[in-house]
Amino acid sequence: MSKLKISTRSNVAPFIAMDVMRDANAMERQGGPKIIHLEVGQPSTPAPSLVRDAAIRALTNERLGYTDALGLPRLRERIARHYGERYGVDLDPARVAVTAGSSGGFVLAFLACFDVGARVAISEPGYPAYRNILKALGLEPVGIPVGPETRWSMTPELIDAAEHEHGPLAGVLVASPANPTGTMMTPEALETLAISCQANGRWFISDEIYHGITFGSQEATALSCSPDAIVANSFSKYYSMTGWRLGWLVVPEHLERPLERLAQNIFISPSSVAQEAAIAAFDAREELDGNVAVYAANRKLLLDALPSAGISNFAPADGAFYLYADVGSLLMKGTNMDSVEFCRRMLHEAGVAATPGFDFDPHRGGRTVRFSFAGATAEMAEAAERIKKWLA
Repeated sequence: MSKLKISTRSNVAPFIAMDVMRDANAMERQGGPKIIHLEVGQPSTPAPSLVRDAAIRALTNERLGYTDALGLPRLRERIARHYGERYGVDLDPARVAVTAGSSGGFVLAFLACFDVGARVAISEPGYPAYRNILKALGLEPVGIPVGPETRWSMTPELIDAAEHEHGPLAGVLVASPANPTGTMMTPEALETLAISCQANGRWFISDEIYHGITFGSQEATALSCSPDAIVANSFSKYYSMTGWRLGWLVVPEHLERPLERLAQNIFISPSSVAQEAAIAAFDAREELDGNVAVYAANRKLLLDALPSAGISNFAPADGAFYLYADVGSLLMKGTNMDSVEFCRRMLHEAGVAATPGFDFDPHRGGRTVRFSFAGATAEMAEAAERIKKWLA
């Protein structure tokens, strides 16, 4: 047994969705039945054809060396133009930082904004990597329970109460549409929260990676709300480029150079071929909106079909491609069954992979499950049938 000491920073919770995907893939590799994957939040479609064509041209004609640490100037300019076209925000490209996925962006933003020990408020339920990246960087995530009474969103009052209980908060991180709920904040609620953070000297970080995937709700960016807001986005979701590992941040002017210094040393630069290809993604709206139409059909199918299986209590799914469901009434009374065991049995007995709520809410997630409907519509129909038969 080695006596070498492992860092306590590595002692973070696993990303359960990835564990479920690993187990489901192993079952299929070992000759088991076909698994329907509702566990991981990634589109089943490839990158748009314009993006793939641009990648081929780059591989053929470009040297593909290091780029500037904050990304290709042409891509940063195109992202800035996107904010003008979509939101009416006049954005200086110098404020755009291209990152190694939104995950790399969060690492850079957290390092640039917070000293070790700083407290950062996040929603529960919420994306588990927020909590675990913060912990790994020596920061303290402060989970704020949210639910139907605030439409699954943080409010200034909840943040003030958390600060009273835990001590001063250095920042607040929100997502709209949110993972796992899919719920969106109204533009007014987003602005109220951003202004509250600005007035109280808290960094306000807005995760907007599911923008573009909405179902009738109004989309708003925090850049319209506060000059100090930090926005994170990604090419992974709407742009269907998960494996390309490319995202971006928009930061206040005074954060540009600190962020650049960190990026130079930690990541050198994002993938050059992914950046060359991503410039074309903004011209692929027709194909990408076709993907969103499929998500809308999948959402409707599951919302119509799952109640007949006994699953009917969902958070408002305004955007993204998730249903966050309360399955508490289906858990076996008098047993130790929780959402983890529920999902394990559903995988092995019904061949449907989903993510237990403990991934998103370590305190109340024992009775919730997240279903991703980013796959093909036929797979959603098959999943609903399997779940219905299994629960019967």
